[in-house]
Amino acid sequence: MPLIEASGLQKTYHTGDVDVEVLRGVDLLVERGEFLAIMGPSGSGKSTLLHLLGGIDVPSSGRVLLEGEDLATLGDDGRTLLRRRRLGFIFQTFNLLPTLTAEENVALPLELDGVPSPEAFQRAEVVLEQVGMSHRRRHAPGKLSGGEQQRVAVARALAIEPLLLLADEPTGNLDSVNGRQVTALLRSLVDQHQQTIVMVTHDAAVAAEADRLVQLCDGLVVTDG
Repeated sequence: MPLIEASGLQKTYHTGDVDVEVLRGVDLLVERGEFLAIMGPSGSGKSTLLHLLGGIDVPSSGRVLLEGEDLATLGDDGRTLLRRRRLGFIFQTFNLLPTLTAEENVALPLELDGVPSPEAFQRAEVVLEQVGMSHRRRHAPGKLSGGEQQRVAVARALAIEPLLLLADEPTGNLDSVNGRQVTALLRSLVDQHQQTIVMVTHDAAVAAEADRLVQLCDGLVVTDG
């Protein structure tokens, strides 16, 4: 069974009297341990597709199955728990709390989900080591470079031991050197830990590190290979 099976995904947004059709029937399979990149021009539906795969939004029609379970049947509360406990998210903006240290930022989502603080910080230490940031764990985000902040954001996403890691333009705010380092980190998570990753990117060099590339145009898959 694929980890994700999306079929017939359509998404229409209603703005006043205007209907904007963003996705027009997308089929997509994601296998376990796969690194999948999604590319396409602005407005092609990349981020919308990622949001549907992560249960942030639901399709107007079609369905997304995660391990055979239809996300739309979970309801809002069920999808919230799914995102909190089984799906890791990485965004272009790092979204780190400036008043907390790196390890506190990583541990916080675990603590908010009821994990005792000693265990949360132990898990934070493990994933910060995994992304090469244990030596900077007591630094606030303002004392870290953009690449270091994104590594901390990756560690935060990994702390829940996610079934699936979803990355939306993870190198978009980074220079080329830091971008390559973060891309190499994502590649190593797949190669060494069999982490499944779906990544939206506008950068062909970043996409080239993935196992597979899906290209969208006008809400449709035009290339998958």
